[in-house]
Amino acid sequence: MSTANLQPNTQFNTSKDVPYLKTSLIEVTNRLPSKPPCRIFFKNETEQPSGSFKLRGIGYLVKQSIDKAKGEGVSLNDIHVFASSGGNAGLAAAYSAQFYNVKCTVVIPTIAKPIIQQKLKEYGARVILFGNSIYEADNYLKSLIESAPDGIHHIYCHPFNNPEIWTGHSTLVDEVNQQLGSNRKKLAGMVCSFGGGGLYNGIYQGMVNNNLQGDILLIETAQAPTLSETIKAKSLITLKDVNSLATSLACSYTTQQSLDYYHDKKSGIDSYLDVIDDLDALRACVAYKQCCGATVEPACGAALSVCYNRLDLLYKSLSHLKEDDILVIVVCGGSCTTDPDLKQYEMVIKKAETRL
Repeated sequence: MSTANLQPNTQFNTSKDVPYLKTSLIEVTNRLPSKPPCRIFFKNETEQPSGSFKLRGIGYLVKQSIDKAKGEGVSLNDIHVFASSGGNAGLAAAYSAQFYNVKCTVVIPTIAKPIIQQKLKEYGARVILFGNSIYEADNYLKSLIESAPDGIHHIYCHPFNNPEIWTGHSTLVDEVNQQLGSNRKKLAGMVCSFGGGGLYNGIYQGMVNNNLQGDILLIETAQAPTLSETIKAKSLITLKDVNSLATSLACSYTTQQSLDYYHDKKSGIDSYLDVIDDLDALRACVAYKQCCGATVEPACGAALSVCYNRLDLLYKSLSHLKEDDILVIVVCGGSCTTDPDLKQYEMVIKKAETRL
């Protein structure tokens, strides 16, 4: 399918006040391999400068923190952003720090891809390799913050567990509401991948803030079943092992706010969860590349799977959808996957299919 027709229907936000951009909302209903039960729109967070939606939440957190510090008389020279990440959250923190001209340190595990290290350095961040997991990297980061010299005003960026981050993510829905215009009444819901819950929390808050009714369909992989296992336990848990090819979804825990939103029946927003296999996410990444000419991570492929290779999930969880309803899928993006990675995914898919 040609990418020539996939033109943004809105202009970017060129405001110098925030680091994130206003991304396009594009209808792709007639460009999908199979006819969906309703109209499908893509919210293209791949257009964010750092490559993913993470820039909204972390960019907002950094902005609010800097504004507060400046109000207290702190100089920009003394402000330092600290982040731990395996990829997108660190890139968002580093880009935001560069945007506001403050220092930044990002600790990433030793297993992080070289492309992440390269991009972080391009944003001017100090990069430290430590540990074999994001958990170990984060603990080391906290020790750096504690031992920082006097006079350093630190901004700690968690990948998802901060209300300021959720507020930043909610701007995505503000834009959708504006971009749909008179069609907003046709909005039946939104679809997003679920990792730690930051994006979900932001979408939920955004729908409430804009008085939008509809459902939220959450997609996670069986190899990173954070929310599904939390729901089963009926309380917050920490998974002992998370081993998913959708690495950005591989969070060992979620937030209490996510659990509360999922069970909330008073807002008029119903949340549904479907669990797919890693291979479904990989197939969607390959299909999206063929359709739209862009490369996204398996974490993003999880949400995209509902319109490329797991259309059955829409009929299962959102059986009430009508032909003129609008469903917005958040193309959350990701900078941890390259075109050579997609070739590897194709090989993994073919190998798995030959076993069947």
